[in-house]
Amino acid sequence: MNDTTSSDNANDKQESLISRFIASTEIDPRLLGMLGALALIWFGFHFYGVIFNNFGAFLTPRNLWNLSVQTSSIGIMATGMVLVIVTRNIDLSVGSMIGVIAMAMGLLQVEYLPQFVGLGHWSIWMIAVVFGLIFGTLIGALHGWLIAYREIPAFIVTLGGLMVWRGMAFLSGGGRTISPVDPTFALLGGGPYGAVGATLSWVIGIVACLGVAYILYSGRQSRIKHDFHLRPMWAEVMLALVGWATIIGSVLLVNSYPWPKGIVRQYGARIGQDLEGSFISHGFAIPVLILAAVGIGMTILMTRTRFGRYVFAIGGNPEAASLAGIDTKWVTMKVFALMGMLTAIASVIASARLNSATNALGILDELYVIAAAVIGGTSLAGGVGKIYGAILGALVMQSLQSGMVLIGFDSAIQRIVVGMVLVFAVYLDIVYNKRVKK
Repeated sequence: MNDTTSSDNANDKQESLISRFIASTEIDPRLLGMLGALALIWFGFHFYGVIFNNFGAFLTPRNLWNLSVQTSSIGIMATGMVLVIVTRNIDLSVGSMIGVIAMAMGLLQVEYLPQFVGLGHWSIWMIAVVFGLIFGTLIGALHGWLIAYREIPAFIVTLGGLMVWRGMAFLSGGGRTISPVDPTFALLGGGPYGAVGATLSWVIGIVACLGVAYILYSGRQSRIKHDFHLRPMWAEVMLALVGWATIIGSVLLVNSYPWPKGIVRQYGARIGQDLEGSFISHGFAIPVLILAAVGIGMTILMTRTRFGRYVFAIGGNPEAASLAGIDTKWVTMKVFALMGMLTAIASVIASARLNSATNALGILDELYVIAAAVIGGTSLAGGVGKIYGAILGALVMQSLQSGMVLIGFDSAIQRIVVGMVLVFAVYLDIVYNKRVKK
């Protein structure tokens, strides 16, 4: 009896310590859960390789650098999907939109623009990117108009878009692969030349560390000014140290991945120097920096602007939001237009990474994007969602896919796992919401 009582008291004390830690640091429990799942995936795939292949290929600079690039396009779209789902809608068309936008940009670069400005002209990649962004925004705005003003359910509109835009991608190029894209455009997809190098990566890392310090300091000063509850100083210091360690660790990781020897030789021949045996770091890939910029921008949009407050208000209670004077239809249309623009950015990265445009580009990406948003804590019931959670969710999904490829799972098994993870994530969301309501 006494042993049982002592054990219960120890468990209660441990739970109390964990609860106090979470309350003091104000860390979202879902964030801790995602980080735990991510660690389990990474170490699980790595040690699977060690045990069965005598070599762990997952936790290597090369694989983690490639994983960050692969996550970029899904992560960018997932930040937009957060807004869509928060407003109690869904977008099933993003994968097909990637295909049709990529084909449009590819045709511009390969077949149309060279006839007017000349082959290899410096403006080709800029015109293609701007056109892609406008095209994607218009597609999204069309979806939003049909959903908000014509009152067609989002599921139906975007399901139709999934089929329409995939068909248009095929028809626009006649089923061909359009390549190669403009060399400067191709840099936006990553690769040895599509990265910023070691020095600039350290500059970015230092600026990011200063940004973390500023965010924590300004947040504390704001709480003091408005007489809000303050986090304990130890919690502030711990959050700063964790943020700095994450940033510095990321810089060390990307700088430890060197250019392939063949690329080093080609680069040396181009500049007229013998670079044989030289260690040239990749640094941060351009797609990763684009994802970071989009994540910061979307976080500011969602947390610091009237538009973001309107989005959450509509998701929480559409009728109350409308009665409060919010133009719910116009906001919904803007949300889908923004989703289209973010999909266009993802299309730029995806096609640039392949150095080509194909009508099959983006197939099933809509599933990964929705799964990333849901895993990241976005509730399908609407009204709840976080941008950083969606990006972490995208990293979880891409880690699963990359790990399964490394250990030799075929595509059928990969799809089964993705489907199971999506269902499980929704189940966890339901359980979490029930506990919160209690």
